[in-house]
Amino acid sequence: MLHLATKRPSSICRDLARSAAAIALFLTLAACQNEKARTAEARPVRVVTVEAGKLANDVQLSGEIQAEKNVGLAFRIGGRVAERPVNVGDRVTAGQVIARLAPTLEQNAVTAAKATLEAARGEVDTARNTFARQERLMAQGFTTRPRFDQALKAQETAQAQLENAEAQLELAQDRLGFTELRSGVAGIVTARNVEPGEVVQPGQVVVQLAREDGRDAVFNVPARLLETQAGDSTIRVALADAATVTALGRVREIAPQADPVTRTFQVRVGLQDPPEAMRLGSTVVGTLELTSDSIVSIPASALTQQGASPAVWVVDPAKSTVSLRNVDVLRFDPGQVIVSQGLEPGEIIVSGGIQALHLGQRVRQLPPPAPAGRTAAASPPQGRNGAPPT
Repeated sequence: MLHLATKRPSSICRDLARSAAAIALFLTLAACQNEKARTAEARPVRVVTVEAGKLANDVQLSGEIQAEKNVGLAFRIGGRVAERPVNVGDRVTAGQVIARLAPTLEQNAVTAAKATLEAARGEVDTARNTFARQERLMAQGFTTRPRFDQALKAQETAQAQLENAEAQLELAQDRLGFTELRSGVAGIVTARNVEPGEVVQPGQVVVQLAREDGRDAVFNVPARLLETQAGDSTIRVALADAATVTALGRVREIAPQADPVTRTFQVRVGLQDPPEAMRLGSTVVGTLELTSDSIVSIPASALTQQGASPAVWVVDPAKSTVSLRNVDVLRFDPGQVIVSQGLEPGEIIVSGGIQALHLGQRVRQLPPPAPAGRTAAASPPQGRNGAPPT
């Protein structure tokens, strides 16, 4: 103490300054070492591996059952309808008479054709006898060549007239047969356009027939669904008043032009082995599964923010460091986020412990948590005060 007291004040100040500098340097080195230790220490985090998938949505549309093919039955000739024995809803078979015309004119035409045919046959017989006589005389030299040629020409003309008369009779008989309208296929009458007593023209539809060899479910579909619907998608069709009655089908026809009023497109779905309960005109509900492009579903806990954009922490498996990457969010679902762009299948992202991460930080992947059932089974049952039950 005596020695210190004898020092000059300037020396004491220099010693104090040197001591303070040494202490500051020591503290700085200690802080650097602590920072390096914290940097070198890997932060434990929960991670998940990115897997690709497709986003599926069920779309339901209401429609009705229609025949796959509708046939309009019409007479080939015109005339007055004398009979129409079928009505709407009747089931007809192939070859069944649908309607009849008054056959008076056609019957008269057949009678006239038969008379003409008989006259033509008589002319042929006469011409053949004349030619045979001229042929014998020509061989004996008792006739001339012009008479012989005239007889030959008359025979050929009579034969042509006979063939024409036969064709006219066949045509008249066909027209008589056309006075009966018969169904060529089996089906159900869906509409009648002519009543008995009306005069119809050739080709005018008398009865509309729904064929029984196929059924369609017809829907009016908005254009936005046609853009996302796959052409080979399977559609499940069920009766509106009986959901258990179902059938599967595929799109068979899409209208090329939208309806001018509803702006929807008519889509016909061909049903595969439809049940008998799906009758024509029944109301049905079609369910179509729409799938989007490839998307990624990640836990909601993995989503953070970089500026104004959503982002996730991506783990570099080689260096065990993290980096922040922006992603495009398609939809938010309970407990998960649907990402459309920004992640590739197979990448590892942080799903737990993202609050204290920074760029380039080393992380340590924690093992996945054990299922709740397994954890409960691992611990033995205990009695009162923690003792095992007796």
